[in-house]
Amino acid sequence: MPRWCSGAYKYGMKNFITAFFSLLFLAALTAAAASIWAYYELSRPGPLAQDALVHIAPGSSVAAIGRHLQKENIIRYDWLFIAGARIKSADKSLRAGEYDIPAQASVFSVIDTLVSGKMHQYTLTIPEGLNSYQIVALLNAHDALTGDIAEIPADGTLFPETYAFTRGTTRAALLARMRGKMDRVLQNAWDSRAEDLPFTTMEEALILASIIEKETGIGAEREKVAGVFVNRLRRGMKLQTDPTVIYALTDGGKNPMTRQLLRRDWELEHPYNTYYIEGLPPGPICHPGRASIEAAVNPARHDYLYFVADGTGGHAFARTLAEHNRNVAAWQRLRREQ
Repeated sequence: MPRWCSGAYKYGMKNFITAFFSLLFLAALTAAAASIWAYYELSRPGPLAQDALVHIAPGSSVAAIGRHLQKENIIRYDWLFIAGARIKSADKSLRAGEYDIPAQASVFSVIDTLVSGKMHQYTLTIPEGLNSYQIVALLNAHDALTGDIAEIPADGTLFPETYAFTRGTTRAALLARMRGKMDRVLQNAWDSRAEDLPFTTMEEALILASIIEKETGIGAEREKVAGVFVNRLRRGMKLQTDPTVIYALTDGGKNPMTRQLLRRDWELEHPYNTYYIEGLPPGPICHPGRASIEAAVNPARHDYLYFVADGTGGHAFARTLAEHNRNVAAWQRLRREQ
């Protein structure tokens, strides 16, 4: 090879090597810059302006989830979500369901939320003192619950409180939770009951608790009201409580009462009418809460046998029928003046 060719070849190779390593450096620099940008985009606050509830459909692919999140303006780039899921090895762990996404959540934060399985919680409050038809109506009205209720539960079997659940929970499953909670609360109360009660079973305690629940909504009165009924049971007196008459007249709440209770209703021959029967009715008349259950098994000790509304939301208690009649007359005068 001529000397001038050899020099040119060496010069060309030198330039080629220089250019090659320059390109490698540029590529590495570009990759590093891209990595820094990607990490920044994955970690920085997202575009979501306010907290949102997002629904991830069952069977959605990572790409489909990314497109949905971008459409909902939760993330900026669907492809970056896919990359982030792969970086975190989460692309096989994203779970379907409803999730609470806070405002400005980063892509990484969104991915962590979808992997956690901590789905949006709905709540349903069951107030004390409802009958089964009323509770079933509340369950049927909640659109996050699914499935039909095959049979109306027996009154007294469901515990009233606030229940949390995720969308798609069946109504039957929620009813099962309510039954389980009532069983536990009733058993705990029964285990700590007073020794000399005039009834011997948990079912009877639950029946009395349901009457107490319907008679007073004042917490400080429950044990006192329970004491009146316990005193009557011990003496063999009829309980004579209006809520049991209403329960009888309405077929257990199936047909809500649209008029005032009348004195002649007390004469109704019905197993739930405690003006007609002696002792406790055959079953609960509502679903009582914890306080009424505890009052039924640990009633206040006193010698009251009667009570009537006093116009303040509470009741006036009496030891004798004459005293009770005076309290009734006072209540009637107050009603006329209102």
